[in-house]
Amino acid sequence: MSGKVTLVGSGPGSIGLLAPRGREAIEAAEVVLYDQLPGEEIIAVLPQHAELIDCGKYGGDHTLEQDEIEALMIDRARAGKNVVRLKGGDSFLFGRGGEEMESLRAAGIEVAVVPGITSAIAVPEAVGIPVTHRRFASQVTVITGHEDPTKGESALDWRLLGQSRGTIVVLMGVKNLPQIAAALVENGRSPKTPVAIIERGMRPDQRVTVGTLGDIAGIARAQSVRPPAVIVIGDVVSLYDGTTLFRP
Repeated sequence: MSGKVTLVGSGPGSIGLLAPRGREAIEAAEVVLYDQLPGEEIIAVLPQHAELIDCGKYGGDHTLEQDEIEALMIDRARAGKNVVRLKGGDSFLFGRGGEEMESLRAAGIEVAVVPGITSAIAVPEAVGIPVTHRRFASQVTVITGHEDPTKGESALDWRLLGQSRGTIVVLMGVKNLPQIAAALVENGRSPKTPVAIIERGMRPDQRVTVGTLGDIAGIARAQSVRPPAVIVIGDVVSLYDGTTLFRP
């Protein structure tokens, strides 16, 4: 009899924010395929009775390619195993969970999902930056920074983003931050717009770097900013006062 796969979003990295349903799924798993984004605290408690498969990306190198990950899930489920695919944040927000769901369904595998707290909201919130605020922003747009905004086939509408006065949250955007900032300014956003970069959000070694669209790329380079990080762009960043509202 075929097993099933549960897509579990682990949240932004603190084990206290991993949903109880997610913990139950992990404890019952016979196979766990995990990324590095859930963080050491969560990875350290993965069940030793299970087959643990590292699918993370380290220094730009993929341990496994996406098609290999999907093939492994299908193979283990067809062998009757109870499989958990563990991801950081929420599986369906730039986590490729939607693609994995499609592949599993096409293979006739039962799929379940445990939603996770997305870092796009939780990480800024933890340092006192609300992504919406009645005085500053009535909308928030979450975008991927993993594509090059200067390429002709960008899926992002930089003209619309540049003219927006709402908050923009960028995930996976550290590498392309100079191009992202330039594209927003070129399309109408003020270079004085506040920007915050929160590295390793909600973890003990969290760090916040602030600037503006005009200077954040240089500041980030000087401060050796590294992923994983959440980038917040907009006037809500002015509410950051250096304090942390959530500690793991």
